[in-house]
Amino acid sequence: MSAPKLHHPAFLALVNDAKSRIRQMDIVEYCAFAATGVPHLLIDIREDHEWQQGHAAGAHHLSRGILERDIETRVPDKSTALVLYCGGGFRSALSADSLAAMGYTNVVSLDGGWRAWNEAGLPVEA
Repeated sequence: MSAPKLHHPAFLALVNDAKSRIRQMDIVEYCAFAATGVPHLLIDIREDHEWQQGHAAGAHHLSRGILERDIETRVPDKSTALVLYCGGGFRSALSADSLAAMGYTNVVSLDGGWRAWNEAGLPVEA
């Protein structure tokens, strides 16, 4: 597992702006949410090569590069509960903001993303 990336200030400003408009949950909150049995889709928005190296068990893959293009085909019901994750929670925050702008009403970004998933010892698939 690699160390978290250091991000440039303009990128962080963009992410923080998006985070001011979206819902987030950390891994503990996600586990509690998932345990309730509320139907939701866990969507891995990382790049294809990241997905292929391993991903959260049961996750669906829609990389950031195609998410906005393909989401309406894959998830036509805009009230579907969606939990997005990336490597650490930055790209998923931007993606959650984009989906909200597209009319999706129940989107959450998993803060800590794949890194937090692994640190929590949750099941993964390759």
